[in-house]
Amino acid sequence: MTVRPLFHAVIVFAAVVSAGMRPSEAADQPQHLKAMCEKGTAPACNSLGLLSMKGEGVKQDDARAAALFKKACDGGDVGGCSNLGVMYAEGSGVPQDEAQAIAFSRIACDGGSTKGCYNLGVMYAEGTGGQQDDVQAADFYRQACDGGNAKGCYNLGVMYAEGIGVSQDDVQAAAFSRKACDGGSMKGCYNLGVMYAEGVVGTPQDDVQAASFYRKACDGGNARSCYNLGVMYAEGSGVQTDNFQAADLYRKACDGGSLRGCSNLGVMYAQGTGIKQDDIRAATLYRKACDAGEAKGCIHLGMVYQVGRGVKQDNAEALKYYGKACDLREPKGCAHYAKLKTGRR
Repeated sequence: MTVRPLFHAVIVFAAVVSAGMRPSEAADQPQHLKAMCEKGTAPACNSLGLLSMKGEGVKQDDARAAALFKKACDGGDVGGCSNLGVMYAEGSGVPQDEAQAIAFSRIACDGGSTKGCYNLGVMYAEGTGGQQDDVQAADFYRQACDGGNAKGCYNLGVMYAEGIGVSQDDVQAAAFSRKACDGGSMKGCYNLGVMYAEGVVGTPQDDVQAASFYRKACDGGNARSCYNLGVMYAEGSGVQTDNFQAADLYRKACDGGSLRGCSNLGVMYAQGTGIKQDDIRAATLYRKACDAGEAKGCIHLGMVYQVGRGVKQDNAEALKYYGKACDLREPKGCAHYAKLKTGRR
């Protein structure tokens, strides 16, 4: 039912606006920001740089954005330093330069920017500039997390879960995942759900708690959590069995990109469980899952072609999809392929 935690590492921009001004107000007042920046107000330069990068209220111009981030950084705004580091890392508006990316991210981190620390963690984890170092990555994620950066807490939790850069420690993994979840990281909530569902040290097996964290993550847009919670409703694990809820959650999971959600929703349409029976809709969902590489979706699609439910009966198509499932290393796909190919029952 569950999916093991995945390491998530992305570089983020520091969206800082000038004192007393909300981001929406900044977008509406580029001329005001320009005047403030020209007078030496560093946060205004950073805010104007973000508008230039996004093309909000001003012409989109990465080179100008980078110049404004540099001016902000030179003026002491650590958000500008962090953002300039990202520009160098991605080669946006400036020549791609990993050494510069690390240097400006470090200035930001040393100055108290948790996003700068987080980005440094990502760079050391990925080996940006040839400096791959999981121990350093964990240290920077810890600094980011201590400063309230939920993504830093999430990544550190995963490192403890997997024993990357730190000694493997499920108790610490749960603690940092909880801190990430409390800080708004839906992936942190998802991982806590996984830990409670599986039962690891520090999080004794508890399906009710697992369902609670999956629900929080699902409500926050995490498709895997919607899928897992759907399975729990279908099976009555940690919640009362409710096929209508299961179908709704599979739909939400599928719409959010969970291929398993699409496949399971297809099964519910085929069976008329928790939803109006519809073979054509079932086949459409199986195809969506299979086309994106979900082996069970391919098996189901092969089955409907073999018997002609929701599609025209076609053994050649059935073999095609059983074969694809087999290629995706699903043993049942190989077995179905062999039986249909040889005519065995």
